[in-house]
Amino acid sequence: MSETWTPAKIPSQAGKRVIVTGANSGIGWYTALELVRAGAEVTIAARSKSKGEDAVKRIRAIIPKAAVRSGVLDLSIPMSIQAFADGELENGRPIDMLINNAGIMGLPRCEVSVDGHELQFATNVFGPYRLTGLLLPALLQASRPRVVTVASNTHKMFKPGPITDFEARTGYVPMRVYAKTKLANILFARELQRRAGDRLLSTISHPGGARTNLFAATTLSTKIAGILTYPLLQSPEKGAWPTLMAATLENARPGGYYGPGGFIELRGNPVETRTAPYADDPSAWCALFDDLARITGVHYSFSEVGFGERRA
Repeated sequence: MSETWTPAKIPSQAGKRVIVTGANSGIGWYTALELVRAGAEVTIAARSKSKGEDAVKRIRAIIPKAAVRSGVLDLSIPMSIQAFADGELENGRPIDMLINNAGIMGLPRCEVSVDGHELQFATNVFGPYRLTGLLLPALLQASRPRVVTVASNTHKMFKPGPITDFEARTGYVPMRVYAKTKLANILFARELQRRAGDRLLSTISHPGGARTNLFAATTLSTKIAGILTYPLLQSPEKGAWPTLMAATLENARPGGYYGPGGFIELRGNPVETRTAPYADDPSAWCALFDDLARITGVHYSFSEVGFGERRA
């Protein structure tokens, strides 16, 4: 991996079926575009039908014969996740890749999901865990399935430790909660790899600093920080490169973390980088995964082909 990586190095994705969540704009859209360009059949999962269809239209304006479609998915709503997963499973076809890209960041006020959970954790953590578990039967039908989890280097901002306050009951600090969700993403991805063994590949990416619409709904202080650091931020197109590397690098390391290799990992061509030391702890991975199973009622099993089981 000493050579500079760019999307030009993406091998053919012909014949692969890929789902990218939150792909109607920003990093997710450019991820979907490049995978379509490489020959993959891509489903864009968006929170509204109109946004998904518009994203498909914009890709087809560039690649007229693109194998791309959209589906409605709101990761904060369990019924929406179930409906989306049911639709993807009904034809019995394998899913080669799931890219858990969608997320929200630093909501100014503590908001609650329809099932009563703090909204950042519901969207960024519980939703992807639930979706991955429900799609697991189709993923494990593929010859070389891969799950990519998009995290963030904000997980290094605060003193790491066990994630116990999933509902922010001890005090809601917007970016602190966001950072915890991104740490949880990493712990999830690594425990997924440990439990799956060689049955799938789980990788992680972070975009560095990228100009995306995540800043639209965040706190005023975070918006100001975004404005002040604007010259250092990458375009959403280049912000997608670490995800594309994690998704397509043929010798990607199981549980590997890919992000920009330039100035303080804010920008630059993607490389394999390192997470906070706490994210290297297998006991932390396992504890988080067990909590997610308890909270969502979705239990993963790799012992037979009837997994992704949903329990009350």
